[in-house]
Amino acid sequence: MKKSDSQLQHDVLEELKWEPSVHATEIGVEVKDGVVTLSGEVHNFAEKWHAERAAQRVCGVNALAIDMKLKAPGLGGRTDADIARSAEQVLEWSTSVPEGTIKVMVENGFITLRGSVGWQYQRLAAAASVRFLMGVTGVSNLITIKPHISMSAVKDDIEVALKRTASADAKKIHVSVNGSDITLTGKVQSWAERETAVASAWRTPGVLHVHDKMSLEF
Repeated sequence: MKKSDSQLQHDVLEELKWEPSVHATEIGVEVKDGVVTLSGEVHNFAEKWHAERAAQRVCGVNALAIDMKLKAPGLGGRTDADIARSAEQVLEWSTSVPEGTIKVMVENGFITLRGSVGWQYQRLAAAASVRFLMGVTGVSNLITIKPHISMSAVKDDIEVALKRTASADAKKIHVSVNGSDITLTGKVQSWAERETAVASAWRTPGVLHVHDKMSLEF
């Protein structure tokens, strides 16, 4: 049964009161034709984010308009440079986010994340790690998910490439994959074979680093 606007307003208000991260008395809720609008002032972006999620949890909310404002920072206000440094540090400390894969941009407290990761949980973890930093007014998560690197696919690509150049058996080349890094070991008979193997590894989607530890066999 479809809820009336008044019932929907009541349920959203109750859900806001139930959410411990939100000062519910400072947030206004209006509903018209099933569209919920949240207004008022919140202390930080974390509270704004939790209020939005609380409203979205309510059954019957199909559209949500956000008119909440962040309270003006006091003497503790932070510059964009401060926020950017903090964001870079927490991303570096995060065990879920591959080091060096995410770029941070901050403008008026709004953080934009760019880069690529191998898994969705890493993309979400990156945004979650910076969302609640002091001074943040919003987060745009533009991180993309790259294809997962398959060891067998890399090995096959190298073997095919070597066959095209009429080179020696690619079975002497060993491929190991660690996240977005590929390490090549084993023996090749010429620099041409070596360069072909490395180039093939680089052409694999999602690769960020190729470590050449192959040796020449005379």
